[in-house]
Amino acid sequence: MTQTVAIGGLGAIGLKLARALDHGVEGLRLVAVSARDHEKAEAKLRNFRAPPRVVGLERLAEADIVVEAAPASVFEQIARAAIEAGRIFVPASVGALLPRMRLVEYARQTGARIVVPTGALLGLDAVRAAAEGPVESVTIESRKPPRGLAGAPYLVKHRIDVSDIAAPKRVFQGNAFDAAAGFPANVNVAAALALAGIGPIRTKVEIWADPTIDRNMHTIRVEAHAARFIMTIENVPSEENPRTGQITALSMLACLRGLVSPLKVGT
Repeated sequence: MTQTVAIGGLGAIGLKLARALDHGVEGLRLVAVSARDHEKAEAKLRNFRAPPRVVGLERLAEADIVVEAAPASVFEQIARAAIEAGRIFVPASVGALLPRMRLVEYARQTGARIVVPTGALLGLDAVRAAAEGPVESVTIESRKPPRGLAGAPYLVKHRIDVSDIAAPKRVFQGNAFDAAAGFPANVNVAAALALAGIGPIRTKVEIWADPTIDRNMHTIRVEAHAARFIMTIENVPSEENPRTGQITALSMLACLRGLVSPLKVGT
């Protein structure tokens, strides 16, 4: 049975995902997208084999699976409509979910599902497994080229300028909840890690602006009763949006495949 998909947002993640679905994914059919500028969206879709409808945010929930790849400011509007309709909701802006965990209870009431993709991270299966037992600590260190952090609310509020730094500079140290609030376009990885493991308060985060690198780097360290592990990933930034790694859209696609595939690898 084919599941219909709607995507909120046609930016660096949403457009790549839409193109992949249009190219063909067994069991999935793209039927709708939303964007702030309908005319530009229709122009982007013009060469699609089966162009989806460009609709308002509220109509995305007519599809079986609703993917959020939009600015965090419209996250709740997309999420609430999808959950109210009992759909499968797949968010890219995972950091926007942390202060809205009431949506999880709402999904329980409506029969909806919230499926968080791995995104630009790695090893969430291992973190989830370890969290079934005692966990002492989970930390993530994120390093990005300075332009990938430009405009973050935390930097603006604290008047931290990273545009001309010559050496790596730590710009944040705290928990995942505060990191998600201060860097909403940068630390969806920390939010996903927190949800997979020991929660946003206990998950510790460091964010570095690093002019010596040209990739977004994330290192996870876990101390648990069952295992101790360290994992590092270096993601190539998206050309359209340096705050997002190229692997993020691919992870979203892999997540969608897993929803309909007869074989699913990993927990």
